[in-house]
Amino acid sequence: MAATTPIHLERPDGKGLASGSLGLWGSTVIGLASTAPVYSLVATLGFVVLAVGAQAPIAFIIAFIPMLLIAFAYRELNNAVPDCGTTFTWGTKAFGPWVGWMGGWGVAVAGMVVLANLAQIASVYFWSLIGFDLENNDWRIILVAVFFIAAMTWVSWRGVEIGERIQNILLGIQYLALAIFVVAALWQFFGGTAPNPTPFDIAWLNPFAFTDYSGFIEAILLALFIYWGWDTCLALNEETKDPKRIPGRAALLTTVILLFTYVAVTIAAMMYAGLGESGTGLGNEANADDFFLAIKDGLLGPFGWVLVVSVIISAISSTQTTILPTARGTLAMGVYRALPAKFKDVHPTYKTPSFSTIVMGVVASAYYVGMTLISDNILQDSILSLGLAIAFYYAITGFACVWYFRKDLTRSARDFFFKGLFPLLGGLMLTYAFVQSAIDMWDVDYGYTVLFGIGGTFVIGIGSLAFGLVLMFLWYLFPRSKRFFRGESLNRDTGVMVPDDPAGAIRSIDGGV
Repeated sequence: MAATTPIHLERPDGKGLASGSLGLWGSTVIGLASTAPVYSLVATLGFVVLAVGAQAPIAFIIAFIPMLLIAFAYRELNNAVPDCGTTFTWGTKAFGPWVGWMGGWGVAVAGMVVLANLAQIASVYFWSLIGFDLENNDWRIILVAVFFIAAMTWVSWRGVEIGERIQNILLGIQYLALAIFVVAALWQFFGGTAPNPTPFDIAWLNPFAFTDYSGFIEAILLALFIYWGWDTCLALNEETKDPKRIPGRAALLTTVILLFTYVAVTIAAMMYAGLGESGTGLGNEANADDFFLAIKDGLLGPFGWVLVVSVIISAISSTQTTILPTARGTLAMGVYRALPAKFKDVHPTYKTPSFSTIVMGVVASAYYVGMTLISDNILQDSILSLGLAIAFYYAITGFACVWYFRKDLTRSARDFFFKGLFPLLGGLMLTYAFVQSAIDMWDVDYGYTVLFGIGGTFVIGIGSLAFGLVLMFLWYLFPRSKRFFRGESLNRDTGVMVPDDPAGAIRSIDGGV
């Protein structure tokens, strides 16, 4: 691959983002908020229990393993190349422009789909809180959901620091609600007032107790979804006080905190509600998509609204933080000529990716409204297919780490494990999850729709990634793209446009790439 000579640096602050804005705590808060811990548990726990029953806690632990392994890949790549393009930039440097572009597209697809879902959930719970039980495609649900996307787009556009301050408050409320849930559930269990008290069983943590292989794979994919989002702190690497170290540490810290959070809440819920298929039991299919609503009154009585508010806050919080990585990913793609030049615009005052942020909000709103008006079932299937996009770009990151550092793997045991073996295993696990999930999604009974005689979830999940191929080839036809696709504006040997650090360890090239 051809190398280019670094050009004179026109902007010493890198791409123009607000460098030095976030510390370790701020990065970790944004990483945690991006996963929407309350909402993720509400939307996922019931389905995981339906898939594997009492093995739900160990399913969350097993799903944590590939996340941790890929987090090592993110950390090592960020140490060497602290660029906000993350998977796009690293994939391009490791494998070339075509793989890198598709990695960036995977991030964008995941962000767009989950934004639509988060906004809808926040709106549904908002109306429920004030006493309205509305259908998902009701115009009032749609209107408020679009308002939430617009509001959080404005917060993201207004600056990363104001976003961090808001997220500190919102995340604190989420964890307070989860703490109240765990304490109340255990209090009623030990007090004998739980509706279906189920003593803790060490077998819940037995990784060899799974009896249904397809259910095991489904549970792992669902669990991957609730961890997804921790990589947002890596997308903000250029805006941290130490771009090479803090984002990687924040990513690892975020995944560990999430592991303990999810396992603790799951065990408390199982001890309180049991696994029964009726009433408040976690095995009741009627409660699978929202077990908080099923148990809130029995658990907290007149204070059940606390759980409803926590879900609203969780969804709104994640709506804002989900915009961040996609906007910065497309900013990097604009800088390195993988997208039109307009995408590299940075607000002169707020130091945020102004055009990219607004485009993200507009596209997510249009996607949500369009899918809802066509069929709410199609929107729900797009959410079920989200795991494919997540596994896709995480796997690219894992393999990119191994290939990028391939000459370093024999230098030390640390390099072998953290730059080679761990990322490779994580990439292989996620590749397997991708392939197996695609096979399962082909079944017409997998989701809510059937398209072209096969599962609608498969069509939407694979189709959205395939649509990226179409867009990439269309962009290839434009003159501005030539330097990128020839490997000139970004390759392994060029510097990347990031803020200069005090020691001079991070080098930049100018904005004219």
